[in-house]
Amino acid sequence: MQNHLNFSIMKLIHQSIPLLFMAGLLFANIEKNLQTQFILAEPGDTITIPEGLHSIRGTLSIEGKSDLVIRGQSMDQSILSFSNQDEGAQGISITNSINITLEGFTVQDTKGDAIKIQYTDGIVFRHVKAEWTGGPKETNGAYGLYPVQCQNVLIENSVSIGASDAGIYVGQSNDIVVRYNTAYDNVAGIEIENSNNAEVYENHSYHNTGGILIFDLPDLVQKKGGNVRVFNNLVESNNLFNFAPPGNIVGKVIPGTGILILACSNVHVYQNTIRNNKSVGTGVVSYFMTEETIKDSLYNPYTADVHIYNNTFDRWPGLPELGYDIGKLLAVKYGRNTPDIIYDGMQDPENSAGLCIQNNDDARFTDLDIEH
Repeated sequence: MQNHLNFSIMKLIHQSIPLLFMAGLLFANIEKNLQTQFILAEPGDTITIPEGLHSIRGTLSIEGKSDLVIRGQSMDQSILSFSNQDEGAQGISITNSINITLEGFTVQDTKGDAIKIQYTDGIVFRHVKAEWTGGPKETNGAYGLYPVQCQNVLIENSVSIGASDAGIYVGQSNDIVVRYNTAYDNVAGIEIENSNNAEVYENHSYHNTGGILIFDLPDLVQKKGGNVRVFNNLVESNNLFNFAPPGNIVGKVIPGTGILILACSNVHVYQNTIRNNKSVGTGVVSYFMTEETIKDSLYNPYTADVHIYNNTFDRWPGLPELGYDIGKLLAVKYGRNTPDIIYDGMQDPENSAGLCIQNNDDARFTDLDIEH
């Protein structure tokens, strides 16, 4: 009996080894096949990501391509998993390209950013998901969907979950549409940074630290953003703890923030539903609120020409997050009834267009007047 059992076990092991080898070979072949197609792609090509959960060990790169479509079967069917990544940090990296469309797939558990696009004119994310499956953690990658220094950006019907900086981020770019997306369990759900001509609408941003951020920051190539429209979004219950790594500017965002505008000008926020964000419904602040030293001589740290109108605010009575100085200040001044719209009072001395607020139902406003 014992000999028969040993023989059966050995037979099972011998049968399993080829299967394990073939599985590993299959994963390697998929990664090699995709990268080869990316390298050899010609204008007008469509590269298909097959159905399945595909283990990818290194960054997939695209450089200098045009008129290319990368298409999976759907977000739920074509999944690129980087949980065993040992080469590179990004999942997919695209640079110096023209008219690239990404559609119908998921990128999971990258060491760094899920999909980074740089120096590209014409980029479409459609039905694309970036996700870290282990929940909100400091060790998650910084950005989910991440076009930077790009032109003509469209992100629609996409999802980002678990980014330790921003789930959907567009930085130093121009002519941008971010619409019909869902972002949750990120530090920032959606962020527009140092970018011009951006429309952010009909998105659902919830259970992040901050729902939607509009920032202009120093020490960047593109110095100033503007003409940003944020409208028809549902921004709710963004009360998640801030899990950004130390040193990240987004680490200063207080949990319970709906929409935050920092050091920007020419921003319109309208027809949004902003509810159940425990600390700040909508904040309008200068860079001085970060208490960071400004070394960039060309940087303007003030917020100006901001319009907030026709929004619906709703907040249950309760204390703001008390682990942050701004939360303690709000709690001392207002107890459990923090105003919906909060302004730091730092008016740009060289710009008379300040803050315009109107027709926000019964929303309450406060000027913290931090300078005094």
